[in-house]
Amino acid sequence: MPDIFSKKKRSEIMSKIGPKNSEPEIFIRKLVHGMGYRFRLHRKELPGKPDLVFPKYKKVIFVNGCFWHGHKGCKRAKLPETNKSFWEKKIKKNVKNDEKNTKALKSLGWDSLTIWQCEINTNNLSFLKREISVFLS
Repeated sequence: MPDIFSKKKRSEIMSKIGPKNSEPEIFIRKLVHGMGYRFRLHRKELPGKPDLVFPKYKKVIFVNGCFWHGHKGCKRAKLPETNKSFWEKKIKKNVKNDEKNTKALKSLGWDSLTIWQCEINTNNLSFLKREISVFLS
């Protein structure tokens, strides 16, 4: 299926996507805060600069976009048809970095949880709360 945007417009859209404060991340922050947990954001001294850091528990949460982090089996992770080799290389590098960061955190005594963009919706609140609660207990 061809892209509905011109090459220039698509490039502009993609360049505006930042690594912090995404809509899914803010949703999870509000959810976790509402559950009574307090956290720090994007700690630079930890591998991968986790989205939510719980120093008291030595645990972190990553909120990953399905496309950017190559969520296996997810329709949102489908690569564009144009410039496919570029995207494959980029996404593989992100996946590799995610694995490396998770291992580095584990070796430092930190546990991590990854919440995927596709899991975040209002119909899934009870599952998310339970998953987060179990992880942080």
